[in-house]
Amino acid sequence: MDDRIALVIPAYNEAATIRAIAEGALAASPHVIVVDDGSTDGTGAALDGLSVRRIEHEVNRGKAAALLAGFKAALAIDGVVGVVTLDGDGQHRTDDIARVAGKGLEDENAIIVGSRLWDTATFPKSRLRANKVANFWISWAAGQRIADSQSGFRYYPASVLRRLDLDACATKGFVLESELLILASWAGAPIRSVRIPALYGAETFRPSHFRPVADITHIVLMVAGKLLSRGMNIPGLIRYLRAGETGG
Repeated sequence: MDDRIALVIPAYNEAATIRAIAEGALAASPHVIVVDDGSTDGTGAALDGLSVRRIEHEVNRGKAAALLAGFKAALAIDGVVGVVTLDGDGQHRTDDIARVAGKGLEDENAIIVGSRLWDTATFPKSRLRANKVANFWISWAAGQRIADSQSGFRYYPASVLRRLDLDACATKGFVLESELLILASWAGAPIRSVRIPALYGAETFRPSHFRPVADITHIVLMVAGKLLSRGMNIPGLIRYLRAGETGG
């Protein structure tokens, strides 16, 4: 157990899996924050008796809003130097928290992404295509190769999160996680990765809330705006094209 990290778990209608995820998270850190984003299936009640902090949204506000609420709560905890995010649907193994956080603690300035794209056999084809499109655009804007830009299993250094204007970030859908990679890169943070399993097809979690076409469209539009703000960031494109694979 490492009290230097806080764990943020956004949850929307995850009653079937959230307790097991929270229990696994508590084995990694005493600082576990579950953001119940307007669930209607008893997600909050499934956590009764566990020593986790619950943040409850009265209505569903989306993953971005849930993450932002969790980040702010985590950054307020004394002694926390990093924040790990993972999903509450069973798609991420709590056994991998130590590896993701451990690599982050070795490099206090790097964001660590749990990369699934080294093993694509179980990926739904539509998700795989969407992820590859997102990886290209986000890596271009960030100016560095990002192995799995759509993975929500990440380690964020608290120092990096504090340098970003979180209140000005996207507050809807899945855009925030992509935006954070770009903004952190612009603030000088490297993006590294560790391999995690691709658990698509497992029976331990419900179908993803991610909509490949609609959500990737929103992400690409956000990235286009960032690129335009930097004159298309041609130096960033060159750095990305010259970069080797980042261990994903």
